[in-house]
Amino acid sequence: MAQRYVRVKSQEGRIYYGSLEISLSVIVLDGPPWLEGEPTGLILEPGKYQLLAPCLPSKVVAVGKNYVDHAAEMGGSVPCEPLIFLKPPTTVIASEMEIKYPRQSQRVDYEGELALVIGDRTCDCSPQEAQSKIWGYTIANDVTARDLQVKDSQWTRAKGFDTFCPLGPWIVRELNPGARLQTFLNDQSHPVQSASIDQMVFPPDILVSYISQVMTLIPGDVILTGTPSGIGPLNLGDRVSVEIEGIGRLENIVVARYS
Repeated sequence: MAQRYVRVKSQEGRIYYGSLEISLSVIVLDGPPWLEGEPTGLILEPGKYQLLAPCLPSKVVAVGKNYVDHAAEMGGSVPCEPLIFLKPPTTVIASEMEIKYPRQSQRVDYEGELALVIGDRTCDCSPQEAQSKIWGYTIANDVTARDLQVKDSQWTRAKGFDTFCPLGPWIVRELNPGARLQTFLNDQSHPVQSASIDQMVFPPDILVSYISQVMTLIPGDVILTGTPSGIGPLNLGDRVSVEIEGIGRLENIVVARYS
């Protein structure tokens, strides 16, 4: 099993980065691992911490229509260059936290995705340099108010509601380029989304290079690499799970934002 890097809150309310052991104990680091955090000697035992989103990005840069079949189901073709947009950092929540369904929308969709975590300040890098800028990999759900996306003709509101970027549950350093991404709803055994991540139109190194020529990426920033076909609506009470081979499972339940 690949080493898993986490961000946790202790019972005393302190927040730490650490490495998650097979025993589920956490070896606490003195800083984010992509900033060369080292073990402190403190170990948090299972049940003594809460798992948080594995990083706190200054920005989440997302990519649209990066799988051919998804572009088709959205009624369009693949763009000739990456289609990028931003999700605010306030969208980020951890696995097992609640996705809050806003009253402004009547159609909120799941979008399971591979997420890249940037480990080094990155500006105007080449595709050849880009791979060394990717520190690790995690799972994301690019939750989208689909009706508002259509209504607004741009994506800020539809993609930007609080809780609309579940992220986690941890970060791994290495990933099989052909790893399978699958999304499941509730207790269904058949995935609603299933694709190999090597089906991306623009692979991770191209995405990082392209984005870095627009904006500087800093350590801890997150890039969402796009979703495959099979997107669909979420309803109150649904439990949505996104799995990627070699990483794990990101799982969240949907509740009303305003009760």
